[in-house]
Amino acid sequence: MLAGASLLCLLVGLLYLALQIRTIFSDQLKQEYAGLVLEAAERAESARAIVDVWQQHAPQQAGDSQAQTQGYRRARIELADRLKSLAALVNASPSAAPRMPPSALAPDASLNGTDALLATIQSYWRAQRDADGADVRLRIAHVANVLIALAALLFCMLLTALGMYAKRNRQLAGESHEFEYAALHDSLTGLPNRRNLFATLDEVAANLHAGPTSRQIAVLYVDLDGFKQVNDTLGHRVGDEFLVAVSRSFRESVRKEDIVARIGGDEFAVLIREYSTADELAEIAQRLITCVVETDAEMGIGVVRASIGIASYPDPVSDYQRLVAAADDAMYHVKRGGKDGYAFAARAE
Repeated sequence: MLAGASLLCLLVGLLYLALQIRTIFSDQLKQEYAGLVLEAAERAESARAIVDVWQQHAPQQAGDSQAQTQGYRRARIELADRLKSLAALVNASPSAAPRMPPSALAPDASLNGTDALLATIQSYWRAQRDADGADVRLRIAHVANVLIALAALLFCMLLTALGMYAKRNRQLAGESHEFEYAALHDSLTGLPNRRNLFATLDEVAANLHAGPTSRQIAVLYVDLDGFKQVNDTLGHRVGDEFLVAVSRSFRESVRKEDIVARIGGDEFAVLIREYSTADELAEIAQRLITCVVETDAEMGIGVVRASIGIASYPDPVSDYQRLVAAADDAMYHVKRGGKDGYAFAARAE
């Protein structure tokens, strides 16, 4: 609505400017026309002054009288021509200006009447020219004010557009972040998913030998024993609540830099970024088993336990891309041996 109102104001302002500019041009033409009329009146007034000169010139000799008469006649004819030119301009005026009567254009017209007529014409058209000039100046001031207002409006519209663009970009960035987060995390537990785990594993393995000393990494593959029975007997809602609770417990039982991921329905993996001895891994595995037992007890289920397989790189697994698969094999070895425990992956033959 704000953008629409601003655009409407802009269009109205542009229309007003167009009308004002058109009127300015019209007033300027009127000014120029008045200037032409005044110039013609001045030429007629000069011709009238020459008539006065011949009229007041007294002949000194007998032959001078004839020359004076001829000069006076030519001056009257010149005055009549000038008055005709002036009448052509005055009577052709597009505005409602006083017209010159045909009687004033005769060569023998009254000089006093001509003087009064020229005075009237000059007074009227000089006032007309001044009024048109004042109107032009006033309209130019209006145009300047409107241009300033439109410039301010355009600036505000630009700022608004930039603000909306920035807001939309933030929204898109937020949505993109949400999509990226959803693509890399489990929707139920919020833990990293399988894709996220393998991407992090690639990153950790690439930087494994970057420091002054070699480090070791490990993956603990966790499978919940008896979890299917929870879904079958108590329902998927209770099963989901158990997964959320045990996921939170897993996350709290390991270091912040380590990764806990959900990679299947009841399967989890823990990526240990660095460790020193196998005893550390065994202790972590035991803490994870305890998390499952405690969560099971808190929810009053009594059937869920955990089988955990442990695989480390670069020893005994020499290819980090097989680290998760090796930990998975070790976990199945625990299941075949009675479940509810942990086992280390053997070195590949």
